[in-house]
Amino acid sequence: MTDPVLHGNPPIPLLLRRSARARRISLRISQLDGRVTLTMPSKLAEGEAMAFARSKEDWIRQHLEARGADVAMHLGAEFPLGGQMLRIVQGAGRRVIIGEDSISVPGPADRVPARLGAYLREVARDRLAGACDDYAARLGRSYARLTLRDTRSRWGSCTSDGGLMFSWRLIMTPPEVLDYVAAHEVAHLAQMNHSAAFWNEVERIYGDYRQPRLWLKKNGSDLHRYRFD
Repeated sequence: MTDPVLHGNPPIPLLLRRSARARRISLRISQLDGRVTLTMPSKLAEGEAMAFARSKEDWIRQHLEARGADVAMHLGAEFPLGGQMLRIVQGAGRRVIIGEDSISVPGPADRVPARLGAYLREVARDRLAGACDDYAARLGRSYARLTLRDTRSRWGSCTSDGGLMFSWRLIMTPPEVLDYVAAHEVAHLAQMNHSAAFWNEVERIYGDYRQPRLWLKKNGSDLHRYRFD
């Protein structure tokens, strides 16, 4: 069975979910990918759920418009790197080259998104490893490993055995934001909690973290609109 669609301009696909625990119909819009999920009690007729969705169509469209459309990383598109917007242009040779206001990506046009995404992961790893090494030295603790993922629910994490994980999309943020997240996760090597003692450690090794933390809360979800597939 295919998921339903709210017809209009543009059409809005819905992810329909039946739940035995649901007592009423509900709608949720993901700020990360714009997915609209329609959840309904398992025994309710689908027509009732769709009628509910249609009654909320104006609300859905307003939220999707406020989120903004996804941005495909093709030639001519723009995206942030280190907080600065760069335009993607055709490159020559074999290397990705960062210019003053552009980034040159070599290869066929259909390979640009994947090539650029791989490059950004490499840059993110180097940048985060340097930051973590610095903050770990300030903390007086060492970490076991560093991994990168394209996480949807968190920007970083620290395991009990000293493993650090980060979203590679942090490379798009201003440098002070990436540094703050690195310091935040490194501080968990000493405090596996979010107590006052933890935040004291963050401030000791990083400094005043309030502005970069606020930037991430206000702008972080927008970074997931850039598509590299």
